[in-house]
Amino acid sequence: MNRGRTISFSFPPFAGWVKRVILACTGIFILELVLRRVFAVNLRPVEEWFALIPALVMRGEVWQVFTYSLLHASFGHLFFNMLTLWFIGAYLERDWGPRRFIECYTFCVVGAALVTIAVSYTHFLGMDPAQGTVGASGGIFGLLMAFGILYADQEMFLFPLPFSIKAKYLVGIWIVVAVIAIFDPTQSGVANFAHLGGLLFGYLFVKFLPSRGLSYAASERYFSVRNGYYRWKRRRAARKFEVYMKDHDRKVTFDEHGNYVPPDDTDKTNGGSKSGWVN
Repeated sequence: MNRGRTISFSFPPFAGWVKRVILACTGIFILELVLRRVFAVNLRPVEEWFALIPALVMRGEVWQVFTYSLLHASFGHLFFNMLTLWFIGAYLERDWGPRRFIECYTFCVVGAALVTIAVSYTHFLGMDPAQGTVGASGGIFGLLMAFGILYADQEMFLFPLPFSIKAKYLVGIWIVVAVIAIFDPTQSGVANFAHLGGLLFGYLFVKFLPSRGLSYAASERYFSVRNGYYRWKRRRAARKFEVYMKDHDRKVTFDEHGNYVPPDDTDKTNGGSKSGWVN
């Protein structure tokens, strides 16, 4: 994305993880619709299994912190979520690459779920841990926040509306809408806290997480710890070998890295070359 230019959201790219998430959510919604309308199947137990219900999550059904994002309550709920995901996510995935994009989306989905769970137990405005939440809004609001931070002054032409707006103002409008919706008695307050949770975790992802992605940082940390462990084992083995040789009236020397240091006379006979272990 070229920052500083106006973006038209009329025909964003439809590929990668954006495409997969949209197809997954749409496919699940259509399957539920067919099972209900055509075969009259009661899907209530399935929804309770996969929707985000804080009381059940606290009892061990932790998969709900992700699976709730795949379910939607109505066609309008699905349509506007997937449309926003397409418009915002397509450009982020193109700039970030698929790995960092899906990390951000998943991070915000799970973060929104955690905020929802925490707030539900405060019983703020009558919120109940037994109340369910569905929808990808938490992850999508996180992407909105990320877009607003990275492209704050980017002007976007909001198709089909005949005017453009800067990204930071668009995000600001959505924050206000999310806050107002919490106090709307006709809407689910718990579900709307997922929106604020997504915004919060979108901010945390952009500001504080490694720019090369969570998986890269985790792999680097893993290999660093693993290599440190192997170096410690080598030094420990070298010390044990020194003690063993000393007990047999022979002296061997290792450096601080556990590499064998040949004696001076050996250096002279073999031309001064050092043998031993190589890190």
